[in-house]
Amino acid sequence: MSNGWMDTLLAGIQTLNQILTAGIAITAFSLFLYALSFNLRDRVARSFAIILLCVVIVFTAEALQDKSITIKTTDLLLRLQWFGIVFLPAAYLHLSDALLVTAGRPSRGRRRFAVRGMYGVSGLFLTLLAFGYLLGPIVPDGKPAPHLMRTMWTEVFTIFYVAAMVWAGINFARAYRLMLTRSGRRRMLYLMAGATAPALGSYPYLLFGYSLAAQHPFFFWSVATAINVLVGALVIIMAYAVAFFGVSWPDRVIKSRLFKWIMRGPVTASVALALMTVVRRGGEFLGSPYTAFVPFIVVASILLMEHSITFAAPLWERWLFFGRDRNELQLLQNIEERLLTQSDLQQFLEAILAAVRDHLQSPSAFVAALDDETLSPIVVAGNRGMLDQDGLTEALEKVNGDTRREFQWGNFWVLPLHQRKRADMDQDELPPLLGLLGVARLEKHLMEPEQRDALWLLADRAALALEDRQLQQRVFRSLADLQPQVEMIQRMRAAGRYDTTVSLLAEPLPQEADLANWVKDALTHYWGGPKLTNNPLINLQVVRDLAEKDDGNVSNAVRSLLRKAVDQVKPRGDRKFTTEWILFNILEMKFIEGRKVRDVASRLAMSEADLYRKQRVAVEAVAKAILDMEVNLKES
Repeated sequence: MSNGWMDTLLAGIQTLNQILTAGIAITAFSLFLYALSFNLRDRVARSFAIILLCVVIVFTAEALQDKSITIKTTDLLLRLQWFGIVFLPAAYLHLSDALLVTAGRPSRGRRRFAVRGMYGVSGLFLTLLAFGYLLGPIVPDGKPAPHLMRTMWTEVFTIFYVAAMVWAGINFARAYRLMLTRSGRRRMLYLMAGATAPALGSYPYLLFGYSLAAQHPFFFWSVATAINVLVGALVIIMAYAVAFFGVSWPDRVIKSRLFKWIMRGPVTASVALALMTVVRRGGEFLGSPYTAFVPFIVVASILLMEHSITFAAPLWERWLFFGRDRNELQLLQNIEERLLTQSDLQQFLEAILAAVRDHLQSPSAFVAALDDETLSPIVVAGNRGMLDQDGLTEALEKVNGDTRREFQWGNFWVLPLHQRKRADMDQDELPPLLGLLGVARLEKHLMEPEQRDALWLLADRAALALEDRQLQQRVFRSLADLQPQVEMIQRMRAAGRYDTTVSLLAEPLPQEADLANWVKDALTHYWGGPKLTNNPLINLQVVRDLAEKDDGNVSNAVRSLLRKAVDQVKPRGDRKFTTEWILFNILEMKFIEGRKVRDVASRLAMSEADLYRKQRVAVEAVAKAILDMEVNLKES
């Protein structure tokens, strides 16, 4: 009886271990996609993505191993697992080098060559694996699981693996000591702690502990399960630390985005996989190898998880990520959800005009807004031909100091729409005029008192909408003015997490979209003009260096930079008018030679619309070349 319970318990632990292994593979793959999607331009994120890819290969191959597959398939999966293992040491050294560069210790060439050399050595071990030297034949009846025999080259690789991990650990410690901010040191600790998981959990220790594992299978599977739990948790912690590299979003946005990604991806998939495995194994235990509940459980678990995440997301964002800024951020969220857009305003005013026409049985009505002394209709309902838009100025002139009296303008009754009176206004002070509400009147038709009261009530509603529109326009203008400074501060703050001296003293790199606009303006006035002499490109370090060589002439420096960038777009060989030369020819003919658009389009045998599309691509290519020159100059 006791042996039966032990066997059942052991089988349960093995099943749990298999679920955890598959969960780690799913989590690593999801985080790998996250790195590809959001911050792949950063060298730390790129090197971490390589580690995640190795983890995906290792744990996917391990999760696919089952008693139901053949020995030949098991042998293939065990060897496929080593495709990820052999590249882990090089990937870890690559990550440690990227961390040192980010922390302000760029490589002088030695570390860079060392990383490349490590990848080369990993490639040699992969060749040995392919020819059967790195690992021996499979032990099909091995206890507690089938495994490959080790060889002399396995011992050599183990030494290489341990040495590389120790080297990378030393670099991690150096990067941690270089951190000057509390957040940087804290996240480096997270990264160092998380980095131990793939390094320790990916190596197949059964190669060296075969006899011990065979004698104590319960102990082996218990330890393997505990290690997998630790690996899954630490991989997420490591991904959390890396998520802050290379992005300028606020911390709360990074945390919330990563948390949602993990909940919707790895957690949902792992829950569905775990329930599917439990139901399937339960069916096998009851004598039915397949059960119709399996697809139902999978679909139901995914839908319930997605439903729960959608409803819980606002709560966890508010309580986990907003912190001391909860009130301000909650206010912004409420504004975003209740913002009166142009479409919302038009729908509301259309409803008001429909009610106005219904009360007065009018064929036409309009609402006009007063912007900068200009009156323009923003909503017209009914017969549009009755409204003389050019004569709206005359209607505006009929409005005098009386705020609650309608005026006649042609075939229309016109009602002035004034802003609500503020507490700081004088009793006799007239509130500012927001616009006009006009409603077409029928001949010899007089308004009843009830109709007039209803009309003015609707006019007050329209005035409220115009007032909100005016306030929001002021807010949007303020936000538009604020956005460039906020973006620059966020970029500098993001870079200053790990390298305060360089990032805060140096001029931050511009965004590619901004740089493309600057380049287009400078090319437009290539031979002289305010768009060249006052262009923001003059603030780039590469322009300042060129200006020093040209006796401080900034215009010539910008022109020289543009010429170099345009030449980088130029293909090799003699100039031709073929497809591959289109971008260069557009830049040369349109901006350098100053030809007209029609002439350039005719010479290149394309329409003007197609020319403008290709011109945008050409300008972006020049901007990319300039950005690369600026980056290379700052890193040198």
